[in-house]
Amino acid sequence: MATRWISGGCGKRLLDLAIAIPAAVLLSPVAGVVALMVRLRHGRPVVFRQERAGRAGLPIVVAKFRSMTDERGADGVLLPDEHRLTAFGALLRSTSLDELPQLWSVVKGDMSVIGPRPLPMAYVERYSDEQRRRLEAKPGITGWAQVNGRNATGWPERLAQDVWYVDHATLRLDVRILLLTLRTIVRRDGVAADGHVTMREFMGER
Repeated sequence: MATRWISGGCGKRLLDLAIAIPAAVLLSPVAGVVALMVRLRHGRPVVFRQERAGRAGLPIVVAKFRSMTDERGADGVLLPDEHRLTAFGALLRSTSLDELPQLWSVVKGDMSVIGPRPLPMAYVERYSDEQRRRLEAKPGITGWAQVNGRNATGWPERLAQDVWYVDHATLRLDVRILLLTLRTIVRRDGVAADGHVTMREFMGER
């Protein structure tokens, strides 16, 4: 069962607002520069929006600054990620600047600062019963899996880390994850899975 820290009370919500609101304000000049650079290098739209699974598997809309072009092949189909991810886009991902729009999702209450990353809706039905427990928490901008390998770990380990967080979440752990997140961003650890520019699709390994 989810810990009291994430299943009830207002402590975690207050922490989210105490972090997200000042961060959104202080980083707004950075977000403005990033938005301009994305517009110049990738075109429109500047922000990429996609439906993801929120708490209890309910759909939410997650926004990121675009890190890829819309380049298509002769058949009109989008080229693979590795062909569309630009050097600038890779920089955005490695520094997590592409995640800045999600601060407003935290303010709205769709996400938390700390929690399992929001994954595509299609993944929900592919989870095992144990893996599905990651949905007991609000999705987060960063989380236990992100500071323990990020995209470089395989899906079974990554999802197990999310469930571990659900069972052990506390204020102390959230503060620890925040500090480890800063270290991960500085080192640019685990940005991509082996042989992929990001993370391969989860197909239900159990």
